[in-house]
Amino acid sequence: MRRVRNETHDGDGGPLTAYPRRVFPQARPTTWQPEAVEVARTTVDDAVEVLSGLRFTALTGAGISTDSGIPDYRGPDSPPRNPMTYQQFVGDEEFRRHYWARNHVGWKHVNRSVPNGGHRALVRLEERDILAGIITQNVDLLHEDAGSRNVIDLHGRYDRVICLSCGRIISRTHLSERLDALNPGFLESVGDVADIEIAPDADAVIESTAHFRPAPCEFCGGVLKPEIVYFGENVPRERVERAFALVDSADALLVAGSSLTVMSGLRFVRHAADGGRPVVIVNRGITRGDKYATVKIEAGVSDVLNKLADSLPPPPPR
Repeated sequence: MRRVRNETHDGDGGPLTAYPRRVFPQARPTTWQPEAVEVARTTVDDAVEVLSGLRFTALTGAGISTDSGIPDYRGPDSPPRNPMTYQQFVGDEEFRRHYWARNHVGWKHVNRSVPNGGHRALVRLEERDILAGIITQNVDLLHEDAGSRNVIDLHGRYDRVICLSCGRIISRTHLSERLDALNPGFLESVGDVADIEIAPDADAVIESTAHFRPAPCEFCGGVLKPEIVYFGENVPRERVERAFALVDSADALLVAGSSLTVMSGLRFVRHAADGGRPVVIVNRGITRGDKYATVKIEAGVSDVLNKLADSLPPPPPR
């Protein structure tokens, strides 16, 4: 069973933290279409040669969590997905009802997922000071569950919910209890979560949601939203700055399981390449960052990361 996460509580015993209200300007949608780029170096041995003696930062995407049973968005075998945008969520009550009904099913699947060999390989690399830290585009918290210490959750966390009016944050577990009370029998009506298609952001593919009752903020009555960066929403500036600093603190960048389709991840690859840092990409299929890659390995992420953890020597003392 997955461990219970620590939660912050206020003086009345409710799980919350007070945060200032944030404003999320609209992000521009990507128009990139996959196009093959030839990369000369394509093997694990090439990656070991490039990374030996270096300390690197890892940028991870949904592809690292597929071995934990969480599907990716754009892998070769992934079904077409049309994630809800921030503008749809805040602008339409029916969209919010539909989202929360699906999320109420899907988050339980993510919550019971456990780290796989790829997550654990990165822990091994960090313990030997080969890995400086992780920037993850995932919201599943599996890096933290595996034991990684220096993790930037670029797109937020699936286990917390924020009020868009008062800025309070509650745990997803607490909200689940409220939604269960508001919607008795709903989970039973949609069937076993194991038989339902789940997206990486904990969205579940179910159709009948018209009778679902979302919960308002219990403190101000405002709209609740997962503390996840939606499509059409920008990553908070402070988080982006910390991620750039983590790239700058290392000698190289390793991309694991990301197509780099959206700019929120691609910018770190560009930044590393512009700074003269080697970029190693491990991903099944074409990525938007292939033209910046020193090495591009098309193979399973867990397998490659474990081979790197077995083969790379620790960097020299700094």
